[in-house]
Amino acid sequence: MLNLRNPLTFFDLETTGTSISRDRIVEYSFIKMMPDGERETKTARLNPGVHIPEEVSLIHGIYDKDIQDKPTFKEVAKELARFLEGSDLSGFNILKFDVPMLVEEFLRVDLPFDIKKRKMVDSQKIFHYMEKRNLSAAYNFYCDKSLENAHSAEADTLASLEVLEAQVEKYQGKSVTDLLGKQVGFIENNMSTLHDLTLSNNIDIAGRMVQKNGKAVFNFGKHRGKEVQQVLQKEPSYYDWILKGDFPLDTKRRLTEIKLEAFKN
Repeated sequence: MLNLRNPLTFFDLETTGTSISRDRIVEYSFIKMMPDGERETKTARLNPGVHIPEEVSLIHGIYDKDIQDKPTFKEVAKELARFLEGSDLSGFNILKFDVPMLVEEFLRVDLPFDIKKRKMVDSQKIFHYMEKRNLSAAYNFYCDKSLENAHSAEADTLASLEVLEAQVEKYQGKSVTDLLGKQVGFIENNMSTLHDLTLSNNIDIAGRMVQKNGKAVFNFGKHRGKEVQQVLQKEPSYYDWILKGDFPLDTKRRLTEIKLEAFKN
């Protein structure tokens, strides 16, 4: 059992998107663990007051019709603040998104939610500290060898060769799923198959644009999830901004191809 001085509340949020400033919470779940081990759970859906984009609903399974009769965050804010009073916070990857989003929602309703007095524990950070995901770690995991002269070009290249050979041998024929459990392919000793798995649905190599339902969509920034052609039609200056910006030449080239293709149609 965790050694606690204060209650520790684990939580996760489902939202209308990934923008802290624009998006809203549609579902929350809090599990408060007391120092004596007792637990209290509070889970509910909220009406965000804004439309949930379809691409987001496909991820968490919550659609506008599911929350149209639910309370708003403002209506439950005081209750949540009381529930979280005096409690430290924990979760998986909460520091980058969940904590800032929760604080933002409280600020919108003029309810202070001071995190400076709370301890916060992000289990993803511990996971990344303890289970490295670099070449040295992969070489040790797949090949049971220590990588000598790491960051030497030849040593790293040879290690990456051995790692791929070991991966193909270890996973041959096994199904590959994404983070949502959706099957995306199989591991085969075939470069075309491995290529498709590696690049997945990327349109440009950097993954700034991806394929969704047969359409090119932006995978970053304020237009994340929106069709590229529609954005370029409604906001032509966005194309110029990307071409003048610090983006890979390959991204600019592929964006230009999509723009030219739109004119043909």
